[in-house]
Amino acid sequence: MSKVLYVMDYDDKTHYTYNITEDTVIYHYLVDSSSTVDINMVTEGVTLYYYYNTINYKNNSFSIKVNHLKDNTHSELFNHGVNVGKNKLDFFVEGIVPKESEKCICNQENQIINMGDGKSTICPNLLIDNYDVDSNHSAYIGKFSEDKLFYLMSRGISFDEANRLLLNGFLINTDSIDLNKIDLFIKEIEKI
Repeated sequence: MSKVLYVMDYDDKTHYTYNITEDTVIYHYLVDSSSTVDINMVTEGVTLYYYYNTINYKNNSFSIKVNHLKDNTHSELFNHGVNVGKNKLDFFVEGIVPKESEKCICNQENQIINMGDGKSTICPNLLIDNYDVDSNHSAYIGKFSEDKLFYLMSRGISFDEANRLLLNGFLINTDSIDLNKIDLFIKEIEKI
């Protein structure tokens, strides 16, 4: 059984530090704020799933650093952002595995959807000093696929409703979430 944390931010700037000592799932939701997250994998054999989801209306940035300080640690990061206007949204994502840490898994998926003419940046970095590591990263910046919108609209769904469905799927990206805990975030999606 994993420890599950829900984090909601509506502040301008926040900083979090987590020392992961047991299997953990973190759901982090932000609306129009910047945040910095430092995660230290401090117990051998622990697994972290981190879901970061943000809605951006002004210039903001997200910085996360995962330090694999023990052997056999496993991190999976899923960072999703929606940039609503002509703003900047920047992701700086770092996975670090020092020479002393073996048999680690360090993965990250980063996506930003620009709903307008915003400028977004994703800097995915993997700083790996050990050969016995499995690590991957991905980065996507763009709009929702026209094929997905067309498919939904061909089923009689309006353009606005199709976008709302895609936003919900993108920002609430796992079926194991307690929707009552993110009610305010869901209401913010409805405003877009």
